Amino acid sequence: MQVAVPGWLEPMLADPPVLARRTDRMRLAIALARENVDRGTGGPFGALVAQTTTGRVVAAGVNVVVASHNSTAHAEMVALQLAEARVGAFDLGTAAEGPYELVSSVEPCVMCLGAVLWSGVSTLICAARDEDAHAIGFDEGPKPSHWVDAVGSRGIAVVLDLLRQESVAVLEEYRARGGPIYNASHAVLTTR
Repeated sequence: MQVAVPGWLEPMLADPPVLARRTDRMRLAIALARENVDRGTGGPFGALVAQTTTGRVVAAGVNVVVASHNSTAHAEMVALQLAEARVGAFDLGTAAEGPYELVSSVEPCVMCLGAVLWSGVSTLICAARDEDAHAIGFDEGPKPSHWVDAVGSRGIAVVLDLLRQESVAVLEEYRARGGPIYNASHAVLTTR
C-alpha cells in the first residue's frame, strides 16, 4: 500500500526531471520540503530517488505523516515506495537502469535508515543532520552513533552535509510557523 502524496507533487512525479548534478538533486529535495511547509501539506522533509549516473529522478516524496495518519509516511519512505513501484522492483539494487541514490533533505531517522538498508540504493545523500531536526523538536530515534560506517559496510556510500544550511532554514521556518511536531516515542502531537 502506498501513501498518497499531495496533489501539488503529482505533476512532477508524472514527468520527473533529469538533474545531472547532485547539488541540483539536493536543491530539489529541499525545495520539496519547503513547498510542503509553504502549502501546509506536511512536515519539513523532502526526498527523492534518482539514477546515480544520469541524474534522472525516478520518484520523490514529502513527509505526510500527519495528513495520512501514518507514522511511516516519512519523505524517504514515500520516495522509496514510489521508486520501487515505478521501476517494478522491491530491491533497487537489482533493478534495471541503476544504480540509484536516495537524496534526503535531512539524514534519515532510525526507521528510514532501516529502509535505506533494504532498499537497494547505492548511495545516500543528506543535507541537514539529526541534531538539526532534534533542535526543532523531532525525535529521530535511537540511531547508533556509528551509523555512517555501518551503512558503508553494507556497500552504501553516504554523503553528509550537502547544502545543510539550506535545509536547516526549512526546518527553522517550519518551527517558526508552529508546524506540528509529532513524536511517536512519546505519543504526542504538539504545536510549537
